[in-house]
Amino acid sequence: MVASTPLVGAGRDGDVEDAGRLAPVATGTAHAKAILIGEHAVVYGHPAIALPLIPLRTIARLRTVPGPLSARHGDQRVRVEDLPEAFAPVGVAVTAALAHFGLPGDDLEIELDSDIPPGAGLGASAASAHAIVEAVRVHAGQDLDEEARFELVQTAERVAHGNPSGLDARATRARTPVAFTGGVTSDLHLGGSFSFAVADTGVRSPTRDAVAGVRRFVEAEPDRGSELLERLAELTRAAGRDLGAGRTADLGARLDAAQEALDALGVGHPAIDRLLAAARAAGATGAKLTGAGRGGCVIAVADSPERAAEIVTAMQDAGAVGGWVVTAAGR
Repeated sequence: MVASTPLVGAGRDGDVEDAGRLAPVATGTAHAKAILIGEHAVVYGHPAIALPLIPLRTIARLRTVPGPLSARHGDQRVRVEDLPEAFAPVGVAVTAALAHFGLPGDDLEIELDSDIPPGAGLGASAASAHAIVEAVRVHAGQDLDEEARFELVQTAERVAHGNPSGLDARATRARTPVAFTGGVTSDLHLGGSFSFAVADTGVRSPTRDAVAGVRRFVEAEPDRGSELLERLAELTRAAGRDLGAGRTADLGARLDAAQEALDALGVGHPAIDRLLAAARAAGATGAKLTGAGRGGCVIAVADSPERAAEIVTAMQDAGAVGGWVVTAAGR
């Protein structure tokens, strides 16, 4: 069971329609995720662990509007093929989903409303694709198995990130913490209750750039690169055992060690360092970046939800632009 509490407000109420707008013919939702440990190494087939951030969500609304297939971009209606590059995955997701169900795209408009900060490492693009696919599925009135859904989301994720591992596509669909290895997810057994503090540095760096930077490092220094990736894999496996045994302090130590490896791979940032220092000073047992790095978000382990809230506040005081408390407990 996972819950997350926003300490800083984000998007508008996704269930309220704008005055004068046509009601949607179908809607779909999906939630954010945070990688606890294993990012970057997961691209090379190593394991990773992720937490769903369920209250942070994206809503996709599909409306019947005369004209070609389009998307709502700000106050404008834009043909999907004319969307700015940053929003191209939206067009890919809706086009691929319609094709999968054999539906024409004419006279439809897709609109997204999201609480998930884009480019922050919380799976915003995968959540958007999932929400779009679900809205189209509802419109089609057909079933969709999980593997077909995953492949549709990955089609959009490849446009967004180049060579996605598939972790975001899986974790933004999961309802419980998951282990991810080689494209396969499995639910994690938790031997106790865990509390985490997640905070947003406000710094943005494209995931594909960070992934490409790590690849250049690994190719230029294969021995050192392999050593660091293996170290992250080892720490991820140990973190899974810590979660199973309910060992909060040991889990925190794994995150600290993982951050050292990620820094060595070149995905750190001064804004990340500031928030990590604030988290540790506020009582975190360990902390690291979450996601691609070079900005984005950080995640810290706390010994209670109350401590996690204090850590979020400390990170906000250190410059974080958003923060959330996440709790996870065994069934």
